[in-house]
Amino acid sequence: MFSRNSKILCHLLRNAIRKPDKSHSHYKPIFRAIGCSSYRRTNKLFTTLFGYKVAAPAFSICTIGTVYCLSSKHNHDRLLDAARRNDTTDLLRLIKSGVDVNKKHPLGWTALHVAVINRNHEAVKVLLDAGADPNIGDDFTSVYQMARDRGMNSLHVLMTREDEFSDRLNNRSSFKGCTALHYAVLADDLLIVKLLLDAGCDPGLENESGHVASAYARNPLIKERLVDGEKKAAERRKEKEAEERRKYPLELRIKEHIIGQENAILTVCSAIRRKENGWYDEEHPLVFLFLGSSGIGKTELAKQVARYLHKDDKKGFIRMDMSEFQERHEVAKFIGSPPGYVGHEEGGQLTTKLKKKPNAVVLFDEVDKAHPDVLTIMLQLFDEGRLTDGKGKTIECKDAIFIMTSNLASDEIAQHGLQLRKEADEIRLNRAVESKEDESVSERVTVSKRFKDQVVRPILKRHFRRDEFLGRINEMVYFLPFSQQELCKLVTKELKFWAKKAQEKHEIDLQWDYDVVQVLTQGYDVHYGARSIKHEVERRVVSQLASAHERKLIHKGCNLRLTVQPADGATNIESNNNAILKLQIENKDKSKSFVDIPYNSAGFDTQETGFSF
Repeated sequence: MFSRNSKILCHLLRNAIRKPDKSHSHYKPIFRAIGCSSYRRTNKLFTTLFGYKVAAPAFSICTIGTVYCLSSKHNHDRLLDAARRNDTTDLLRLIKSGVDVNKKHPLGWTALHVAVINRNHEAVKVLLDAGADPNIGDDFTSVYQMARDRGMNSLHVLMTREDEFSDRLNNRSSFKGCTALHYAVLADDLLIVKLLLDAGCDPGLENESGHVASAYARNPLIKERLVDGEKKAAERRKEKEAEERRKYPLELRIKEHIIGQENAILTVCSAIRRKENGWYDEEHPLVFLFLGSSGIGKTELAKQVARYLHKDDKKGFIRMDMSEFQERHEVAKFIGSPPGYVGHEEGGQLTTKLKKKPNAVVLFDEVDKAHPDVLTIMLQLFDEGRLTDGKGKTIECKDAIFIMTSNLASDEIAQHGLQLRKEADEIRLNRAVESKEDESVSERVTVSKRFKDQVVRPILKRHFRRDEFLGRINEMVYFLPFSQQELCKLVTKELKFWAKKAQEKHEIDLQWDYDVVQVLTQGYDVHYGARSIKHEVERRVVSQLASAHERKLIHKGCNLRLTVQPADGATNIESNNNAILKLQIENKDKSKSFVDIPYNSAGFDTQETGFSF
């Protein structure tokens, strides 16, 4: 069996893993036992401990690594314990040894959280000076929720929380997202509140329940200090955001996600910029009406505006499908049923969401399909910036941004846009100068005022039947058909999407010639916008790739290239509607073969041509 030293090592490692004590002393016998044991005996020992054998060099490395990890974990435990005991000497020594002061306990809190809730002023100062982040939120929810999430015994979680954090808190409440400032307010400690605010803690941060720290303040001095801190933090945040806007304008951010529609983007960004810099009427919300064909970027632009204003906050974007409110009785779903009716307690779909985020970006999709009674409610919303729900409660939402989309006059706008692009292209060709300035002529066509007043407005007035509704709209934004250059970008974006899929799922390298892009742009339908390009790529490329994969003509790890073979009699690719897409396959012997990809959505006619070179 094992030698005495091996038995000691076995015993010490097990204890170190299961129940590490509060000092470094138990690691010294481990090193001593390792040094005194032979490789044969220690290999048997590791087989017993971990169930596998290790080579001699690997044994030493693994053992040292194990001890190092245990030591690192142990140091972090000591940091948390020192913060709880207000032992600044131990804190300084551990910080000097390189312990991460922002590392979290397995149940979610940091050393700063521990020091704050236990009102340890000196420990708080030491941790803040060492770089502890006061804005980090606690991951601990409640005792029973943590036990379920982590697969632990609830009694064990409760004892750990009370022994290693604090026993002053309600174990049934959720503390997820609480920062050090939240805990300072709960501990009712004005000095720690001042320390945290001076260290740059943001008093405007909300926990998972949606409450800022001042919401828990009972002490009027603390509440006053927090309110003042919130104002200063808001000013700093505005200055920082203004600096970011100067360096990286909103137009550039949106163009990263939307192809084309430069005039629409410019119009929306100008209105947002006025609002952000205080050059707007605070008594009325911003209202947009997006007009144009389907699949042309209306909804995506609304999403990007919400993303810019509210970052990753899902509550910041509210989407209402107005086709769900076509009947008069469905109006109740919008703001909530009156007292005595079914659904009164549930509230309305819009009012419930606006209560949670009064400054959200609200998208009314396909507003032309809504019942006229819904438009009456929206008229009040746009005019006064407030809404009364079925319970009689008023929701103030003057800071919200309302965006309506509609397909009204989409055919007229599409034809007008195509005519404008044709005229712009003719001007550019007549100049015969290849410069960026001339190329931009085709991209920045503008809808004429005459067209808006004599064509679009009568259509809108005939449908909505009220001038006061149209008069509440700040900007009518027109989305025009894509130019040829924009179509090429759309096709390229779609091909890159499928090339990434091919690489991730099948380890296939997919590339293409530029002529392929030109051929696929011919599938554009002005009435369906970018969706027609997406479907064209799926029909003419992806379906055939799937068929070739099923027939084992292509395999994992191969290199593919899409090429074009003009049909008989075609003079160029652009004018050829019957061009054949071919798939060039690079074989293992470096030879190349072709697979025809006929224009067949089923993809059953795929045949290997036998060409190789």
